[in-house]
Amino acid sequence: MIAAMVPFNHGGADGSHLAKFGHDVWWIMLIKVLVVFVFLMVFTLFNIWFERRAVSWMQQRVGPNRVGPQGLLQSLADGIKLMLKEDIIPKNADKFVFVLAPVISATGAFLAFSVIPIGPEVSIFGHHTVLQLTDSPIAVLFILAAASSGIYGIVLAGWSSGSTYPLLGGLRSTAQMISYELAMSLAFVAVFLYSGSMSTSEIVAAQQNLWFGVALLPSFIVYVIAMVGETNRPPFDLPEAEGELVGGFHTEYSSIKFALFFLGEYIALTTVSALAVTMFLGGWMAPWPLGGPIWPGANENWFPVLWFLGKLLAFVFFFIWLRGTLPRMRYDQFMQFGWKVLIPASVAWILLVATIQGVRNEGYDVRNIVLVAAGAIVVVLVGTWIWELSRRQPAEPSAGAEVFDPFAGGFPVPPLPGQVAASAFSGAATRTIGQEDEGA
Repeated sequence: MIAAMVPFNHGGADGSHLAKFGHDVWWIMLIKVLVVFVFLMVFTLFNIWFERRAVSWMQQRVGPNRVGPQGLLQSLADGIKLMLKEDIIPKNADKFVFVLAPVISATGAFLAFSVIPIGPEVSIFGHHTVLQLTDSPIAVLFILAAASSGIYGIVLAGWSSGSTYPLLGGLRSTAQMISYELAMSLAFVAVFLYSGSMSTSEIVAAQQNLWFGVALLPSFIVYVIAMVGETNRPPFDLPEAEGELVGGFHTEYSSIKFALFFLGEYIALTTVSALAVTMFLGGWMAPWPLGGPIWPGANENWFPVLWFLGKLLAFVFFFIWLRGTLPRMRYDQFMQFGWKVLIPASVAWILLVATIQGVRNEGYDVRNIVLVAAGAIVVVLVGTWIWELSRRQPAEPSAGAEVFDPFAGGFPVPPLPGQVAASAFSGAATRTIGQEDEGA
């Protein structure tokens, strides 16, 4: 698969794509800013309705169908209701930080969308401009930085609430976002190596011959998993787990501040989906074979906006599908999966891609090298998986083990090395008594 890829000369060397930015008149820039803002707000209202309708369809329910045609205005009605609700601030809260936290959470998600390309160069009232707000040689790094700023809003919300459960939810969210943001960033390294750029417009142009979602499939899979963990979406919504933390970091929030957290979450969902489309699915380019012999003009004028929106909606449905299908993971398993599976697999894949690129630059045939390296990676991954399974086998309590009560201090405490919970011995005793009864 990798050996079939041919580096595409996308014009990044002379900066032809980046040279198109920075020359728009002020009113075109203003139109672009307003379009991006309005699009994110309207698309968020649509996503909430779309998710509720899709999940209700999966669960054989009706879903919202009263406000507006087919319930389309239900999200708007819910937003108005939240704005009119009483705003409550806890007595022990740090008022300034408590109010600032939801604003930080929503602002970062808006900024990240500013470098996403949604179409090619078009004409607006006689002025030629690119359907992208701006771009830079490090546009992807800007997206990662802007998106990660939402972590500050969440952890500050948990800390400033002056309550236990929000603090635990904020700490969970911080650890989760940092862990999965590492995996998500590593998934982009192979894209940078193959496109030769961190500019979003040049990365889209580099996929004219072959989408990176096919050519760099392992990176695509890692990113898809990591972006669900990054956005705190089910089944990875552990910072908000109502069975453990009531509501997590936003337990004490109400009214418009609560709505801002939801706004930030759904805009982040849109942003990571748009980034996946840009980095791995050809961006605004038409899917094969529409962009080729069937329709030569499919990637010209305003048509590419339709392809971009179609791919974006497909990713949003993927998020909804996960929510309606998979149960929430246990937190320790979730963190172990990120640190012990996703990150090592990403590093191994980066080393393989970098080696293949270096060998190809020297003029060698890389097909046999790819097969051998892929076989070695599969063997290592299977061996690691078997070793992890063998380690997880429950050990029988030894006679000299220290027995302790995990609830002695009022809170459940996991056993330390050399200790066994009293329940383990009680379970063993129960099994022994049951066996004696059967024998009698």
